[in-house]
Amino acid sequence: MKSIKRYLANQAEADLERKMVFVTGPRQAGKTTLALSLPGARTGYLNWDVAEHRSRILQRELPDSSLWVFDEIHKHRQWRDWLKGLYDVRASGQRILVTGSGRLDLYRFGGDSLQGRYRLLRLHPLSFAELGLASTADLNELLTLGGFPEPWTSASATEAKRWSMHYRAQIVHEEAASLEGIRNLGQAETTLLALPERVGSPLSINSLRELLHVSHHTMSAWLDAFERLYAIFRVPAFVFRSSRAVQKERKHYHFDWTVVPDPGARFENLVACHLLKWTHWRQDAFGEELALHYYRDRDGREVDFVVTQNREPQVLIECKRSDGAPSRGLRYLHSKFPNAKAWQIAAEGHKNYKTPSGIRVAPAQVLLQDLV
Repeated sequence: MKSIKRYLANQAEADLERKMVFVTGPRQAGKTTLALSLPGARTGYLNWDVAEHRSRILQRELPDSSLWVFDEIHKHRQWRDWLKGLYDVRASGQRILVTGSGRLDLYRFGGDSLQGRYRLLRLHPLSFAELGLASTADLNELLTLGGFPEPWTSASATEAKRWSMHYRAQIVHEEAASLEGIRNLGQAETTLLALPERVGSPLSINSLRELLHVSHHTMSAWLDAFERLYAIFRVPAFVFRSSRAVQKERKHYHFDWTVVPDPGARFENLVACHLLKWTHWRQDAFGEELALHYYRDRDGREVDFVVTQNREPQVLIECKRSDGAPSRGLRYLHSKFPNAKAWQIAAEGHKNYKTPSGIRVAPAQVLLQDLV
């Protein structure tokens, strides 16, 4: 497969002219590759996991390059203060890019020494639009191989499965242990393995903790850790005044959607990843107040995804495996928010039309190829 220029490359270059840039996201999503594709990055690259590089970082023996790239530096206990000091005394024109795990993402919320000194860009795995895909066959291949660069480029379902198994083990035994301090790795790994069967429905922490015989606090902490490490992400319910929406539980999805066994749930997970990638891109690059939700009410009406802007629904999406009439839930929610774009997309669909009320029924690729 030919080399792909990642969708955040231009944004990273532009932001580097103003501030430090933090590139975060799931491990093995291509953060280092993105960083090294930027001009000057290869001569200015230092990786905390390499002993020689770590020594140079600690002694501030930095490369003679207009761009410094610090990979995995969040593993340094004083990394924020170290970067602050470096940024504040840097020479004019010196650019700094930092790549790492989800830990970097924690510091968007204020209270740290780096506020106002960096831009955050969240890099997601490859997607339908980024890969330039077009057909149902392409979509099926993406469902099988996933969006992470290594299994995708292998073009082998077997290699993708092997990669996925190793990837989950690394998240628990390396990331969760070292970055999150989780001690009971066996039960934490069992939790991660139990989650894919629950994709598509609101996730009950109580049912999970009862299954594994741990406290509500422990299970909640593990899920929070998996979310910070970009193993999973959770989607809250959309609620509006006068609705009978169920508000308590969030749905969850996996960045590696190949772990989801049910075909329909796997397709829904893939769409969730694509929508989250698009909303994060719009947030990080343009400052738009977008958010991803789902809808479910006490009358049994459901809509898989609701994208809001400034808390108002902009896009409603229902996912189906095959062609069919618009669902009851989608018709209901669109009647409440007629200005929102409404889609019912099918993984194996062929019909492509718009209903009199304005709901678009289409094959999934029609929507996915217009995202990012």
